[in-house]
Amino acid sequence: MDLSRYRKMDPNLLLGLVNTELRNHCDSLEDLVKTHGLDEKELVKVLGKAGYTYQAGQNQFR
Repeated sequence: MDLSRYRKMDPNLLLGLVNTELRNHCDSLEDLVKTHGLDEKELVKVLGKAGYTYQAGQNQFR
């Protein structure tokens, strides 16, 4: 999955893509950003602007 353009994606679409990747392929947010070469703070900021926060216990943004 190509998440390299996450800064320009609709945050609701991004949420679905990120949560799918977390559920199917990554054990944590840290694993996700390392796997895809993303800036963790920026990804959290983009999703945070839309009201989503990472829930480590569930390994997803809600």
